[in-house]
Amino acid sequence: MRTCMLAIALLAGCAAAEPAAPSFHLVAGAVPLDKGPDGNSIVLEAPDGLIVVDTGRHPEHSAKILAYARERGRPIAAIVNTHWHLDHTTGNWDIRQAYPQVQVLASDALEGALATYLKTSREQTEAMLADPKTSPMQRDQVIRARSVTDQPDRIRPNRVVGQSGTMTVAGRQIDVRLAKFAASEGDVWLYVPEAKLAIVGDLVVDIVPFMDTACADGWLKALDEIEQTSFATLIPGHGPAMDRAAFTTWKTAFTDFIACGRSQAPKEDCVAGWERGAARFIDDAHRNYVREAANYYLTTRLRSSDEEQQRYCKRLRPQA
Repeated sequence: MRTCMLAIALLAGCAAAEPAAPSFHLVAGAVPLDKGPDGNSIVLEAPDGLIVVDTGRHPEHSAKILAYARERGRPIAAIVNTHWHLDHTTGNWDIRQAYPQVQVLASDALEGALATYLKTSREQTEAMLADPKTSPMQRDQVIRARSVTDQPDRIRPNRVVGQSGTMTVAGRQIDVRLAKFAASEGDVWLYVPEAKLAIVGDLVVDIVPFMDTACADGWLKALDEIEQTSFATLIPGHGPAMDRAAFTTWKTAFTDFIACGRSQAPKEDCVAGWERGAARFIDDAHRNYVREAANYYLTTRLRSSDEEQQRYCKRLRPQA
């Protein structure tokens, strides 16, 4: 009996010593200097299959997601899009072709974007395709983007997130949050309390906030709401995972950048302030990119006309 009990105790000790399964799988995005970016993709386990948060832009990115599903031997049961930007949604179509029954969750902000921002982008697309200086690689990217704007059902959600709350996604209970008028008209982010994990899309972007469709006040409010959760790990829309200290550093730099942008300080001081505050997130390869992007967003979002500053702080879709 004693020998049996000892064997049981040893087996229990071995089981306890096994490392815990990771709470997520990250397919890292990138911000190349010669082509459009891919956002991070995060894969969560669920009873009915895998949940994929964001699907990237380029086919090689979505191919990594599909390869991981095959490796796990599990179907992709749901996609959650944090926002409609094409570097987070274009891969939806690749996954939908492989898994036609996949559920796609997102806000309804795509509808307003199709009538405004994406409509303008579509016109620019035609100009690029007509330009003989457009490289073959750029041409392929533009055609892939055009296919989405021309056939928006490829990325359109079939389950609209209209408010924050606990939702059952692929059989798993997840805390789904909706930030209205932040980095886009509707940003969906997830909090997984049992893993102390926050997945926040472009509400956090390590090197520089992408403010093309931003409402600064709503974005600041969303960051406050993220901070109020008990996350230990945060996955941004671009860049490596952050702990709470890194998030606090980034949030402070963002808050200071908005405040400087709204002040009378010289633009170069605001850009330099962002570089100092976010220094730990900016690698040498992206330093000029960051300066140009920060200066662009100061000009087009924070120091544009009052009307332009409020453009993305209200619904974009035309009234019926």
